[in-house]
Amino acid sequence: MSATLAPPVVDGVEWIRPHPGRRAFRNDLVLAAVLAVASAGSVVLYRRAGIGDDAPWWGSALWVLGMTAPLAVRRRWPEAVAIAASATFIVGAMTETMELLFSNIALFIAIYSVGAWSRSRSRANIVRTVIVVSMFAWLFWGLITYSAMQDYLPDLGREGLLSPYVAYGLINVLTNLLYFGGAWYFGDAAYRSARARAELEQRTAELAAERERTRVQAVALERLRIARELHDVVAHHVSVIGVQAGAARRVLAKDPDAAAAALSSIESSARDAVDELHGLLGTLRGDADTGSIDLATGRAVGDGPATASTSTRCIDRIDDLVAESATSGLPVTLAIVGEPRAVSAVVDLSAYRIAQEALTNVRKHAGSSATAEVRVRWDDDAVELEVTDTGTATRSTTPARTVDRTDRADPTGGGLGLLGMRERVAAAGGTLETGPRARGGYLVRARFPLRREEVRS
Repeated sequence: MSATLAPPVVDGVEWIRPHPGRRAFRNDLVLAAVLAVASAGSVVLYRRAGIGDDAPWWGSALWVLGMTAPLAVRRRWPEAVAIAASATFIVGAMTETMELLFSNIALFIAIYSVGAWSRSRSRANIVRTVIVVSMFAWLFWGLITYSAMQDYLPDLGREGLLSPYVAYGLINVLTNLLYFGGAWYFGDAAYRSARARAELEQRTAELAAERERTRVQAVALERLRIARELHDVVAHHVSVIGVQAGAARRVLAKDPDAAAAALSSIESSARDAVDELHGLLGTLRGDADTGSIDLATGRAVGDGPATASTSTRCIDRIDDLVAESATSGLPVTLAIVGEPRAVSAVVDLSAYRIAQEALTNVRKHAGSSATAEVRVRWDDDAVELEVTDTGTATRSTTPARTVDRTDRADPTGGGLGLLGMRERVAAAGGTLETGPRARGGYLVRARFPLRREEVRS
């Protein structure tokens, strides 16, 4: 039988020390056997010295067993062992079958075990109090009784306030105070030490579990970030390719030049998609140039932070994004209000990706006649990105797409579109506003706060 698991340590709740394992019980059995042999040898020496030699041998043998055998189970039933040892000690003294060396050691261990191993602190205090009070009552009774017997310790005079006999009695009282006080104190100290060890082990286990949860969450967040990046890259470029492919198919026979321009746009979009996918895969492989992710800790290693992009997408390239969308057949305009400033990598990438996702949704859901407008506003303490569209098809001709766009605005939905936008804005400490406009179409507005050094720059 192994040691039982320690119960949790809770402030304000009494902690119960668990029973020890089989090895501890074997050690107690060995201790009881050693003390029994030592006590028996001491009894023989006492009797040879003329102390207690009038008592029968069998009485001394029973006393030795009664004094030491209970110690074999002192950790399982400490209160019963202490009471039995105390009673045996008194009986041995009154019948003169005892010895005073190893019996005191056995009694000390028994009282110590109550403080160290009792499973109830109140019961431990009651038992020890009863034992100590009984022992001192017996001691005072003996001192008072023998004080009137002149033939008991006749060399100790009884005259005076501090007579030799009174001094002898005070020495016995002080000795017993130290004896029982030491057994009481060291027993409680052992209990407190065991409780502190259990609390330390509990805190260590909690910290290990917390580290594991943090690691798992960090890995999950990193995988979500990569999935979001893949979604943005694939959705944008594939939608452009789809639009251009349809346009090339329609004008291939009538206008070969227009078809060639559409195919060139498809080629460019495909190349950009491959480049960005290559960068993301480089992150997964742990390339030093793009930064890698340690899946054991969920943190980025290398030159790039975990939130950095694997491409060069940033606010400054939103004009390229708008031009690419216009080339692919979506009428879109760009307006920049205010003086651009340097921003953090998180805001830089997030603004670009939100604009990219918003324009992708316009192409997918707003209809072929829709137009879009992108605005970047630089305020004193924030940068705001706004993408709006007319969305005529969303309002009238394609009600199914209207439902799809509404579902994607719900963060509990399964898509990664507007949910990904919200996560990006939240990571940068900003706010996101999405939804249909009163005059028609759809609005995506993201506002990112600027740090102090960005505001000063």
